[in-house]
Amino acid sequence: MAYTIGLAIFQDAEELDFAGPWEVFTASAMLRESAGEQPDRALLIAGSLDPVRCAKGLRVLPDATFDDHPALDVVLVPGGQGTRREAENPALLSWLAKVSASARWTTSVCTGSLLLHTAGVADGRRLATHWSFEDELERRGATVVRDARWVRDGQVVSSQGVSAGIDMALWLVGQLHSVAHARTTQRYIQYEPAPPYAADV
Repeated sequence: MAYTIGLAIFQDAEELDFAGPWEVFTASAMLRESAGEQPDRALLIAGSLDPVRCAKGLRVLPDATFDDHPALDVVLVPGGQGTRREAENPALLSWLAKVSASARWTTSVCTGSLLLHTAGVADGRRLATHWSFEDELERRGATVVRDARWVRDGQVVSSQGVSAGIDMALWLVGQLHSVAHARTTQRYIQYEPAPPYAADV
């Protein structure tokens, strides 16, 4: 079975928060297609089709708008400084609440959890977020998990900052298809984190 994955983007979204999972989802789709299976489809979705300038200056083009896109099986919301503004954007929040009601999974990376919380998608659910935003998200009334790179609570899956979104996306690929396929995808993208300054040397 193939799935449609919608990754929301907005001005000042953190690039790797959506580009990392995008790489996982599209690499998975490519591997499935090469094996003769129906590939998943990943789409960037925004308020309009205008170019979106992200947090570090990367400009990207949406594939679809909040008002015009296919049914979504998976929804992903990135973080970034733009989430503070988007938390007051009724168009994005109402879209997120609407699509989450029918999606198989609703997910976030970094401070994207703020949008899940504000839209009511995560009511009563535990959330992960970037370490620097944990206190603020808790102050806003969310139940925050501080010691896990990603957290699943029902159909809502949230992750900590940047690279944790890749971890979460690989787990989702395993849920959508199989653990074996997720491991094949991980190997293909050569995701074997080995930070150079993890300890004093």
